[in-house]
Amino acid sequence: MLFGEAKEKTVSGSAGNTMVEANDLEKSYAAGGGTVHALRGVDLRIPRGEMVAIMGPSGCGKTTLLNCLSGLDEFDSGEVFVGGESISGMSDRKRTRLRAERMGFIFQTYNLIPVLSGVENVELPLLVAGVRSKEARRRALSALEMVGLADQANKRPNEMSGGQQQRVTVARSLVNEPVIVWADEPTGALDSETSAEVMDLLVELNQEKGQTFVLVTHDISVARRASRLIRMRDGKIQSDKLSIKEESDV
Repeated sequence: MLFGEAKEKTVSGSAGNTMVEANDLEKSYAAGGGTVHALRGVDLRIPRGEMVAIMGPSGCGKTTLLNCLSGLDEFDSGEVFVGGESISGMSDRKRTRLRAERMGFIFQTYNLIPVLSGVENVELPLLVAGVRSKEARRRALSALEMVGLADQANKRPNEMSGGQQQRVTVARSLVNEPVIVWADEPTGALDSETSAEVMDLLVELNQEKGQTFVLVTHDISVARRASRLIRMRDGKIQSDKLSIKEESDV
């Protein structure tokens, strides 16, 4: 069975329409001689194809939550299911393979390799996954075209604007055709106009491809573009709304 397909029954009993599910998630870590309780019994369910924004003050646990849901970080207790599969029940190798093959990641820092061209940066995950070079190049060029950067394929990151670099990052995150994309402050390094352009792209991809997007952001204008807003405080979910179009404050 491929990741993302519905199972008749999962350990959590969630329906096939659920892409991400967290049950009683706890995460603590040592800092400054004390213990930080980053997540305090978080319960969350995200349907397939939804675009979710997570907001909250610095240190509230939103990035920790994203990292635990995506399998980047371990958690102390609770359970996470992605596409009906238990993350904690996987070996490190299987979890890494799952992220490489079925997930996409977008971060505030573009994490592009400066000595590689745009197309080389985009095709790199495919080459690491064992895709033949000719096929990897074809798919990378297609991904760049999808984000409107076909003409920038042979330029290096330092020859591109910040918005163009983030679009390359988006292309890289989508080149493996993931069923879910995790984004941590994807517009944090961009000006308001470029931020809006990148969000236009993400919303378009969400609507056309049906991919699930989970965005961590401080920007209410970004959060308004999502179909759902989750607010966190002190390691807990404070509120969960389906529409925030009328909200004006952070």
